Amino acid sequence: MGNLAFAEVRREGRDDVHYRARAFGPDAKQHTFLIVNISPHGLMARCDAGFQVGDRVRIQLPVAGVAIAEIRWSLGGRLGAQFETAIDLASYYELITTMMRAK
Repeated sequence: MGNLAFAEVRREGRDDVHYRARAFGPDAKQHTFLIVNISPHGLMARCDAGFQVGDRVRIQLPVAGVAIAEIRWSLGGRLGAQFETAIDLASYYELITTMMRAK
């Protein structure tokens, strides 16, 4: 059932953004994520660091604050991460507005 739940979350639409955010890896080292797309449940970003599947990262997001996420895949400088806790929709709409204004 866990895979089905993840598949349902992944089918959710993503919003395309181009937003630089600070992130902290499992070793607490700071990295820059270029967030390419995002949803209330996760994101896809570009990053020079080589994260492993299962690594947990903290990502500083506008409006929503610090989001803890698990790396679900990592390939060629890109990664996908699922948030530990989904962003509530009211905050998410504000978050998207803020990210889009920053372009």
